[in-house]
Amino acid sequence: MNKPPIANRDFIHSNHRAAHATCNPDRYIARVAFGLAAWRAFTRRGASGRFIGALFVAALATSAGAATVELPADIQQGQLVIARIAPGNEVELDGRRLRMDTEGRFVFGVGRDAPAQITLEVSHPDGSTETVPVAITQREYRIERVNGLPQHTVTPNPKIAARIAREQAAVGEARKRDSDTEYFLHGFRRPVSGARISGVYGSQRIDNGSPKSPHMGLDMAVPTGTPVHAPASGVVSFARTDLVLTGGTVLIDHGFGLNSSFLHMSRVDVKVGDQVQRGEVIGAAGMTGRASGPHVHWGFNWFDVRLDPALLPKPHD
Repeated sequence: MNKPPIANRDFIHSNHRAAHATCNPDRYIARVAFGLAAWRAFTRRGASGRFIGALFVAALATSAGAATVELPADIQQGQLVIARIAPGNEVELDGRRLRMDTEGRFVFGVGRDAPAQITLEVSHPDGSTETVPVAITQREYRIERVNGLPQHTVTPNPKIAARIAREQAAVGEARKRDSDTEYFLHGFRRPVSGARISGVYGSQRIDNGSPKSPHMGLDMAVPTGTPVHAPASGVVSFARTDLVLTGGTVLIDHGFGLNSSFLHMSRVDVKVGDQVQRGEVIGAAGMTGRASGPHVHWGFNWFDVRLDPALLPKPHD
């Protein structure tokens, strides 16, 4: 698979942010910060025009040469981050070592309630380390009231609650996949086009009058039977038709711990292990499980971190 470049190389000097060294000072000459390099990351289709992103580059100068962490200039809660560092370095976030390809690309997800700053831990080939602070833009979320849901899915009895727990544990296992495929590099398209958005990421839900967990996906209102398309290529890691909360449910692994989920489907056309291509039909929209009307729920995760599909990069090939 061709791997598109992640950044324009014409870096512009800036003091926008600085990386903080925690290494042996005898090994390091200086700490310098570069930032705001113009990056044509992905192309938005149609009337939305062209999306031009900006890269923030944290450069750490060492006696062996500069190691840079290339990050988007603005990162917000719910965002997928595709970044890069010189090959041979290692990066950790919250104790998790991040998978890296041969060109130094790595990804991580910023959760709905992430703090205003997170920290990447960088380990260099010579054994020295650096910490790179990453500023996170905070968001405000809506309150959404949803009525007309099947009450047994809102306030389940003990037997149904136990079944829900088992089913959600199985979904959680599928989300642990950490494959080395890189389908995510080519961007994502919506699984249905032209649909009315009926639910957004992060909104606090009041279901049948009962406060519930935030809504962690993008809902698109369409008639039952509307074909659902894979937003990017990948491998089906979960496929069931009968989950209590989510009904017909499909997960697609896009690589590096990234996966899409599709809920409430009236029909599932794929099985675990199937390779799917972007745009391929994987099933049909419905209102199975806890739903008040027919729609497509598109969720997106980095492992167990739920991200906002509306913030995903658009296709660029």
